[in-house]
Amino acid sequence: MKAYADGKIQVQQQGPVTTVIINRPEVRNALDNDAARGLGRAMRDFDADDSQAVAVLSGAGGAFCAGADLKQVAGSSDYVAWAGDPDGPTNPTLSKPVIAAVEGHAVAGGLGIALWCDIRIVDETTVFGVFCRRWGVPMSDGTTVRLPRLIGAARALDMLITGRGVNADEAIDWGLATRRAAKGQTRQVAEELALQIAGFPQIAMRSDRMSAYKQAGQTMEDAVRTEKELSQEAKAIEASEGAARFATGAGRHGEFSE
Repeated sequence: MKAYADGKIQVQQQGPVTTVIINRPEVRNALDNDAARGLGRAMRDFDADDSQAVAVLSGAGGAFCAGADLKQVAGSSDYVAWAGDPDGPTNPTLSKPVIAAVEGHAVAGGLGIALWCDIRIVDETTVFGVFCRRWGVPMSDGTTVRLPRLIGAARALDMLITGRGVNADEAIDWGLATRRAAKGQTRQVAEELALQIAGFPQIAMRSDRMSAYKQAGQTMEDAVRTEKELSQEAKAIEASEGAARFATGAGRHGEFSE
């Protein structure tokens, strides 16, 4: 196990899968500045490690992340802007997928961290929300940008303005989360999914993922042009080999798990 920020962030590896754990259960995994920077370093180190393909992000002790540690914020405006600061944990979008294993609270900045991930897996204890609304703390983790793009402006504004909580069922209905696990099993399900994704040809998967991110705000013509540019490497390296395997009968009926 590798640790960052004096153990506030822990990292484990299983084959090509990196699991990053926010380890401050005594404060529902709220991040002080040290932990926020440590999480950012851990995620960027994962992205730079050629042996690692997919990351899982989770929290210790039955909570995902309760946002910024307000005891540190109290009396000071000098805290890390998680999305705008180069050292922040939600800056930038990585080149590889990240799966959020969300149990308990993913609120305030914790919501922002979950939104930064590509896939969110929840259980019956999960609650998303802009709970910092009641304390006058603004979102500076990308939530005001990512949330409306993910679930639409009307629902995002409802959450941002009222601060209300969104449970697992509503989150799945809205597309805020897409998969549900049994209580206490989100990390296990996320790691199993990560191993499955790691088994795919990586160039094509990553280029399709990045095209989906880059198309936001582009015209249709520009977005299609970006897709074409991003697909070139996969076409040159992976596609012909994959087509040849298909032609010989491999995988014609699929190898995907439900």
